[in-house]
Amino acid sequence: MNMSNIIHIKNMVCPRCVTSVSGILNDLQIPYNTVVLGQVVLKNQLTISQKNLLSKALKSSGFSFINDRKSKLIEQMKNLVIEKTHHSNDDLNIKWANFISGELNLDYKYLSSLFSSVESITFEQYIINQKIERVKELIVYDELTLSEIAFKLQYSSVAYLSNQFKKVTGMPPSQFKESINRRRKFLDEV
Repeated sequence: MNMSNIIHIKNMVCPRCVTSVSGILNDLQIPYNTVVLGQVVLKNQLTISQKNLLSKALKSSGFSFINDRKSKLIEQMKNLVIEKTHHSNDDLNIKWANFISGELNLDYKYLSSLFSSVESITFEQYIINQKIERVKELIVYDELTLSEIAFKLQYSSVAYLSNQFKKVTGMPPSQFKESINRRRKFLDEV
């Protein structure tokens, strides 16, 4: 696969984002092989004209190209966490350091340090924030008990989940559930 046929796109955080970017490519008649979170594999290299049109179309939908290596790595780290936390039924009982470094073939200390230097939080806090957003989503759906949610997201206990939830949101899960204001954040804002 030619690396120049791969483009990285920021803010692709859900299946609808993949559908949206696929639609943009189809509308612009740009042939592609695959579209996944944060990445598109094109059939051919983009012309300058196509790249400009695509950039404009992506921006109007809240996406943008990622051009530098460090930004690509950070976006890949975020997408791996989002995929695993929000869109996968795989077991979340993983060692994040091993998972991330294995997926990106780089040392975890380097990746974690890079993430913290560019983002305003640590990578570990980013993972916690994503898990809490998933907890909020599951609470809003009201299909699982808090105990089932804790088990699903690999928290050691309901008390630990509740403490972490309160630390991040400022309220316990029970208060969140009762509140009328159940506004959740978009995943790319977490």
